[in-house]
Amino acid sequence: MSANTLMVQGTTSDAGKSLLVTALGRWLHRQGVRAAPFKPQNMALNSAVAVNGGEIGRSQAVQALACGLEPHTDMNPVLLKPNTDIGSQVIIHGKAVGNMNAQDYYDYKPQARIATLEAHRRLSERYEVVLVEGAGSPAEINLRANDIANMGFAESVDCPVILVADIDRGGVFAHLVGTLELLSDSERARVKGFVINRFRGDMALLTPGLHWLEQHTGKPVLGVLPYLPGLHLEAEDSLSLGASAAAAEKEGQLRVLVPVLPRISNHTDFDPLRLHPRVDLRFLPADQAIPACDLIILPGSKSVRGDLARLRARGWDQAIQRHLRYGGKLIGICGGFQMLGHRIHDPKGLESQAGSSDGLGLLAMETTLDSEKQLSNQRGRLAIADAAVSGYEIHAGITTGPALDNPALYLPRGADGALSADGQILGTYLHGLFESPPACAALLGWAGLDQAPTFDYRALRDAAIDRLADAVEEHLDGKRLLELLGRTA
Repeated sequence: MSANTLMVQGTTSDAGKSLLVTALGRWLHRQGVRAAPFKPQNMALNSAVAVNGGEIGRSQAVQALACGLEPHTDMNPVLLKPNTDIGSQVIIHGKAVGNMNAQDYYDYKPQARIATLEAHRRLSERYEVVLVEGAGSPAEINLRANDIANMGFAESVDCPVILVADIDRGGVFAHLVGTLELLSDSERARVKGFVINRFRGDMALLTPGLHWLEQHTGKPVLGVLPYLPGLHLEAEDSLSLGASAAAAEKEGQLRVLVPVLPRISNHTDFDPLRLHPRVDLRFLPADQAIPACDLIILPGSKSVRGDLARLRARGWDQAIQRHLRYGGKLIGICGGFQMLGHRIHDPKGLESQAGSSDGLGLLAMETTLDSEKQLSNQRGRLAIADAAVSGYEIHAGITTGPALDNPALYLPRGADGALSADGQILGTYLHGLFESPPACAALLGWAGLDQAPTFDYRALRDAAIDRLADAVEEHLDGKRLLELLGRTA
């Protein structure tokens, strides 16, 4: 069995796979072990740009940071970005190879498998440990054929598996035992232990269940991670709706609305605002009444024309006009920026049926979608307050028009985005706009927040990763974990 690869699989989605790989990565990094994260196949609309210029899942980028590494496309060789209910853009080794429906991708799976094995081999040669994250559950028997995301991958590289389950959901023993029951004999033997996630309560009440689980399955419980209140870890794809944490306790807060688009992408752009002590950020479903606010932000989208049509059908175009008349501010990021113009053209049918759509008409510009994606990490200056800004570009549109003569940002590659003549509307292709403390403070001040305090989102994210590593150190069996990797404590 592989001596330097350990795979984390979950009984369900959101069981704690991403969290555990992140925690183990930082735990090993602290010990001087050169570890790298890996997810064979990821389905997510939150993505990041790797150091070698390709696109990977956002969770693998965060896991790389936990390991003290720059994100690389080998860490997520297959990324699926859904653009319909039955189809996705398929990204291999960081580059889009086309749109496929479910059957097309099933037929493409043998090639995707080759990509995953090639990437894993390269990581195994460069790092002492490879921490692999599964997807969904290995017990999804309808997806077992040609699987490259869970046990199919583990069997191919012959690695041990840890199975994690979330006790906060309830039914944790049924999840673990039921998952094992649906595995083949060889897959079941590959599971070397369990981790129970998000426990809160009296351990004395849980201990009899842990003993039963070990006796019933013959497999050890490697530990119980506690529920960590207030922990922030960037979401792989899921989006929590509603107000920002403790919004009612915030004084002098800035009210920010983000419409939840059917194909919203990179909503992690708004984590710095959601966690900011003086921002009340609300993700608002498109069909809900639109309350008064200080700032509306149109997010990225994997289907810009379709999502804009949904907003228009729900009255957001009129609500935005009313918001601007009353002096509110408006930001469009990536797909949201494209929506601000007069027209959006998709002549090749890249995101939907080929054709053109009217934009919101707020900036004098037009966008034509193109099959060649722009992928880059950028550092520059905001036009507002000349504040330092950094982030990343992931877009497939070429925008032109006089609105761009008054840019929103200045980057090494040139000017980016647009700032309206009246100063109320800002558009940009740069994701991660609020992660840089100077840029965040400048943009919040522009939007109306008096004396916006400095808020370092990246430091907060790193502290959360350290908190996870502390939990591994205290609550998991480190000796057994190292033994699974052929190492000694």
